[in-house]
Amino acid sequence: MGKGFDEYASAYDAWFLENRNVLYSEANLVASTLEGAGRVLSVGCGSGLFEKILREEYGIAVTDGIEPSAGMAEIARKRGMNVTVVTAEQADFGNGDYDTLLFNGTPSYIDDLAGVVRKAYAALPDGGRIVLIDVPKESTYGVMYNLAKALGTWDHPLLEGVYPPNPYPIEFVEVANWRTTAEKVALLEEAGFRELRFAQTLTTHPLYSDREVEQPSEGCTKGDYVAVVARK
Repeated sequence: MGKGFDEYASAYDAWFLENRNVLYSEANLVASTLEGAGRVLSVGCGSGLFEKILREEYGIAVTDGIEPSAGMAEIARKRGMNVTVVTAEQADFGNGDYDTLLFNGTPSYIDDLAGVVRKAYAALPDGGRIVLIDVPKESTYGVMYNLAKALGTWDHPLLEGVYPPNPYPIEFVEVANWRTTAEKVALLEEAGFRELRFAQTLTTHPLYSDREVEQPSEGCTKGDYVAVVARK
């Protein structure tokens, strides 16, 4: 996983910057989950692009992160983050050191998500929060991504006219494992989390989702990018 993202680190940022309205729709969603978040650890912070935007445009400071890709981590450090190069499975989330554990776009790249969620529960203080944000498997994006993954390419007649002008790099699609919202809810509840709430964005077809910036809305039944927030 880390090696693949090392090789394509620049492609990751380039995709988001080429799809600016998608980026800011997602940033709006992330920011909406971090109100009163306290000290935050970003699990799988990537290049720190979202954290840079959160700091500069929303006044939300997320300075600590973990990231398995050394190439991504180096970019994040240049953006002012303190980053440990380690997988979520191997990481130390501390013992009450953080009030919120943020997983933005990373659940689909964590093999043992159940184990990581249990570890998050153990590490958080009472009242602490976990935030899982990702493309749901059942969403339009999720179905489209899984079709591209099965085909091994975006360049196929079954996908012609379906995907956006700048689709997510196939290298990232091929290594992802998208889960349904119901699967994530089950993992959270089994670990002991409570007070689950949901927010969503990217509510238009993927062909049109970069046309304008969206504000998040409550729920999880319409969005292609969904946040599940839960408390210990």
